[in-house]
Amino acid sequence: MAEQLQQLILDTLDAQLTLPDTRALKIPGQSGLASSHDAQITILGALNSLLSREAISSHVLTPEGVQIVREGSHEARVWAALPERGNAPLGVQDLKKSVGDEAAKVGQGRAFKSGWIAKEGNGFVKAVSNITDTTQIELREVESSGTLAAGEKALAELRKRKLIIQRKGQWFTVDKGANFSTSIAKPETDLTVDMLTSGSWKKSTFKKYNFDADGIPTSGGALHPILKVREEIRSIFLEMGFEEMPTGTFVESGFWCFDALFVPQLHPARELQDTFYLSDPSMSLPPPSDYYERVARVHEHGGYGSIGYRTPWSHEESHKLLLRTHTTASSAAMLYKLAAKCRGEDIDGDLYAKAQPGATNANDDGFRPAKLFSIDRVFRNETMDATHLAEFHQVEGVVADRNLTLADLIGFMRTFFLKMGMKNLRFKPAYNPYTEPSLEIFAWHPLLEKWVEIGNSGMFRPEMLAPMGFPPDVRVHGWGIGLERPTMIRYGINNIRTLVGHKTSIENVENSPAVMF
Repeated sequence: MAEQLQQLILDTLDAQLTLPDTRALKIPGQSGLASSHDAQITILGALNSLLSREAISSHVLTPEGVQIVREGSHEARVWAALPERGNAPLGVQDLKKSVGDEAAKVGQGRAFKSGWIAKEGNGFVKAVSNITDTTQIELREVESSGTLAAGEKALAELRKRKLIIQRKGQWFTVDKGANFSTSIAKPETDLTVDMLTSGSWKKSTFKKYNFDADGIPTSGGALHPILKVREEIRSIFLEMGFEEMPTGTFVESGFWCFDALFVPQLHPARELQDTFYLSDPSMSLPPPSDYYERVARVHEHGGYGSIGYRTPWSHEESHKLLLRTHTTASSAAMLYKLAAKCRGEDIDGDLYAKAQPGATNANDDGFRPAKLFSIDRVFRNETMDATHLAEFHQVEGVVADRNLTLADLIGFMRTFFLKMGMKNLRFKPAYNPYTEPSLEIFAWHPLLEKWVEIGNSGMFRPEMLAPMGFPPDVRVHGWGIGLERPTMIRYGINNIRTLVGHKTSIENVENSPAVMF
């Protein structure tokens, strides 16, 4: 129908030179002239590319106005219900029953103002014998023409009484343009290879380009909230003098992930329901033999002041390959390298092999203090919920020095989290196989309105450090926090599955600021 209507307009223009009023058109497929609002909207769609439009204002009746046209104005109905002067007056309650509450309420005032009625005793009577219902007459004129000959003042009074409303109607005046044609072929928007090859471009009409129009906004890359918090945490570590550890090995052996940390081989965390094990390859290369033997001995028989776990040592369990459950596996490997000088060894990749060439006197045991950190991905076979995923990021740090205490660890954690903007912290005693004493770290989540565990911490046990070769007075602080949970607190997110995964909003990622709470 759209093309037929366009053709009708063009043919009418061709015959009449101008189309003064589109209400005179007859839309194909419809009976009657196009005088309705919907018909004019249809014509507007057909004229979008070649018309100039002229809009006017008109008025239509409200439901109350329609009722007045049919039954008379409120004041006229009140006057009609009253008796002539000299008869018994009509009381207020009887008047309401006769014309209704609304008409009685509004009509009394306007009838008194016009001098149509008078009060006698407790009732009302007619003050004049005849009236002219001007309101009804004006509304009938508005209904038929959309306006009033009396002018804007009279219209404003009817609008004030909410008897009419203003509505914009529209019709169109159409003239032939410079490129007028009876063809309805659409102009071309692109010059194609086929048009150049065939030469059809010579006869084609091209749409004019608006070179002043704004182009489509380009969307640049955006950092995910996790990456923003990760970079902030990394900056805090570097500001506090830490060195970043290499943590690129997602796959670790059971030895470095558990045994070197003095986690018993029968610990529940090493079972299939908590850890992802590899099936091919399933076994790792052997670790350093001397160190492996010391770790196995302290597990099975004890040593360094410990009685050990007194359970048979399994070489197969120690050599199993798995997805690391924490980055502490990398921390253990780095601490083993840090202790190389203490053992009198040189290891490739030793942290201080270049900076510290070695012991220079008999009293130097080779130990050098260190502050190390890592931020990387870990994997656990956990049930996913609002605060848990099977894959997440762990922020880990270790501080190795002589004669450290638990108070030093708590003080560091408060300083560290204060730099992140987290003031509401709690520390709860906990158990970890490789730290003693151990503390869980909690932060207040303002949206969940509860304390959320964000990390674990403690002091590494002698059973872990002594087999590496550290001197007896060396203590090592260790802690790990999830990266996702602090990010959730910072950005007011109450479900971790909307932070990462298929439910993540790309728009939120693009618009998320670097925030402090």
